[in-house]
Amino acid sequence: MVIASDIMELTEEDEMFSEDSEDEHSEMTDNVLQEAFAKGLLKPGMNVMVDKPHKFINNVAGMKQCLADLKKDLPWVERLDLTNPPVEDVISKLGGNMQSGSIGEVNADDDFQREMFFYRQAQATVLEALPLLNKHGIPTKRPDDYFAEMAKSDQQMQKIRKKLLSKQAAIEKSEKAKKLREQRKFGKKVQVEVIQKRQKAKKAMMTAVKKYQKGMTDKLDFLEGDQKANTSQSSKKAVNNKGPSAKKKFKDQKFGFGGKKSGKKWNTKESHNDVSSFRARVANAKGPRGKKGKGGKQNKRPGKSARRKMKSRS
Repeated sequence: MVIASDIMELTEEDEMFSEDSEDEHSEMTDNVLQEAFAKGLLKPGMNVMVDKPHKFINNVAGMKQCLADLKKDLPWVERLDLTNPPVEDVISKLGGNMQSGSIGEVNADDDFQREMFFYRQAQATVLEALPLLNKHGIPTKRPDDYFAEMAKSDQQMQKIRKKLLSKQAAIEKSEKAKKLREQRKFGKKVQVEVIQKRQKAKKAMMTAVKKYQKGMTDKLDFLEGDQKANTSQSSKKAVNNKGPSAKKKFKDQKFGFGGKKSGKKWNTKESHNDVSSFRARVANAKGPRGKKGKGGKQNKRPGKSARRKMKSRS
């Protein structure tokens, strides 16, 4: 009883005090409850939460009254309501799967079957609604000059247009950058080819200068530069018809005229058996008195000074 009176006093004081003192009174209430629990005045089981069962009221008469109030006797043109069963499923019938149009045989968990049921029900409604609309003089076709307002506003379409333009500009920028990269690669390739061509021409000129210094040629055509490269094909053929170049003449003079060298001294059966040209004196390089003949002196090489004189004379 003491606890109940204290709680009542606290609640009355809470109503009297302003909202600023609510925290202080809540602390005081907690303190009173803690003191009561310490003295043993509060025991478990005194405060039990009981859930009351919710009572559902099925007021059939009231619902019918509400329906009667909402229902109005209007013509069909004002209501435009139709309730139809689905049309016959011709596709399933042709496939051998006989199904009726009742909704009880439709599997609600089968999305395709459920959607097809709605589709066939809409077909049946259209077949019944079109004659009724034509009977009441309601047009069912859109005229040629019909102006329909767009679902989206002009502001939304402007935003879409700006987005498309920005996307197109980004694509054009990317293509332009791609072309510039390709042009840079091509320009770099051309630059490398020009440098290689210059190096090749420089190397050819240095080779021609060295040949002229060594006396291998007496022409100064390499000084003309690119003019020599611009000569026509006919002039090149004419130069080739004149004869071998100075380089070829120099090599022929130094190393001979070429041709097959190996196998010239190979013996054949006929040359092995032919001894008509054999001379004992020439073979043994001896004269009639046992001295060396002229054959030993024919292949003697001249000295170095004699060779220089011969070379300077020529």
